[in-house]
Amino acid sequence: MHARSHTATAVAVSLEEMLAAREQRSARQSAALARFDKPLVSMTVVMPGPVKDGALPRRVLAAALQELEIMSKTRDWCVLWREVLWQQTGPEALYVLDVGARSLKSATVELEDHHPIGRLWDLDVIGRQGHLSRQDLGLPARRCLLCGQPAHACSRSRAHRLEELLSTIAKIVHGHDQRSAA
Repeated sequence: MHARSHTATAVAVSLEEMLAAREQRSARQSAALARFDKPLVSMTVVMPGPVKDGALPRRVLAAALQELEIMSKTRDWCVLWREVLWQQTGPEALYVLDVGARSLKSATVELEDHHPIGRLWDLDVIGRQGHLSRQDLGLPARRCLLCGQPAHACSRSRAHRLEELLSTIAKIVHGHDQRSAA
């Protein structure tokens, strides 16, 4: 497992840095698919705005990592390889599992939809045929955190103020932290 410093930094990143991080993630995904020939989960955090790293996004990814490990164990799915990166462009992870891509996508959608902070996880499943979407499983697209419309439409049109989105994300995480501590 790769890991950079566990010290979170709240630094604004540029569009160019985000695009470079996306390209690097895509290259790591392709390399993992070529090496293992098994589906993978690419994990990132829903974090709008220019600051992608910090204590909050790291807690969100840490919870996703824990839940994916638990899910794998309870389903007897073998984790063949994992990589976790703590970067200024946002925490991310790749997991390669020895299971069918559709089963994996179904399970990750269940995590995203039913875990208290699952809505803040972006768990992409990629197999031999490419990305598997919710629509590939006959499921609706993800909904906006604030208004319930399709999330991609609100994101593209910037329908909501950044402060409002970040406040909602913080409330979701803090609510989960309080339930976990109880």
